[in-house]
Amino acid sequence: MSRFTVTVFCGSSPGFDPVYLDAARAVGAAIGAAGMSLAYGGGHVGLMGAVADAAVAAGAEVTGVIPRALQAREEVNDNLTELILVDTMHERKMIMADRADAFLALPGGPGTLEELTEQWTWAQLGIHDKPVGILNVDGYFDPLLAFVANMRDRGFTHPRYTDMLVVATEPDEALARLRDYVPPVRAEASPGAEMTGAIAVPVRP
Repeated sequence: MSRFTVTVFCGSSPGFDPVYLDAARAVGAAIGAAGMSLAYGGGHVGLMGAVADAAVAAGAEVTGVIPRALQAREEVNDNLTELILVDTMHERKMIMADRADAFLALPGGPGTLEELTEQWTWAQLGIHDKPVGILNVDGYFDPLLAFVANMRDRGFTHPRYTDMLVVATEPDEALARLRDYVPPVRAEASPGAEMTGAIAVPVRP
């Protein structure tokens, strides 16, 4: 039986506050302690390197996926269970998505945001039923979560799809909720078609 694999999206930067590196190490350690596997972007810098090193140290199987063009720039981790070199970012994302049983976003930049929202969108569309989670370290994702609530309140997505995001502040809580996740019952219509005159949610003042 294969291990439950968490694909982690996070920054190749460590951020200015050490709390982010501490959280990344805690996630990697928690993945190993839970008997799970890690898939991530393959780099050995920033939060990416921290989560991978901690997962390896905790006995997890760790797969890194990295484009050849980034191989030197992100100091590829040589201590992984498996390193997959690809030609494009699209290949990288598809392999990471295919390997995942769940997705977890840690603090990061535009790339992390793009990966997180892509998988959340795919979950809304029913392309997959995998859980998509956010580890909200020190309130890092508060502005994004406020924006997501604004999408809901202004009628651009159904509450069932905002509620499907797993939001936690502790690694163990995040992993437990990802493993126990049950996807929402879907409407026959697409998310956009469903919203066209289907619900009336009051707009916040």
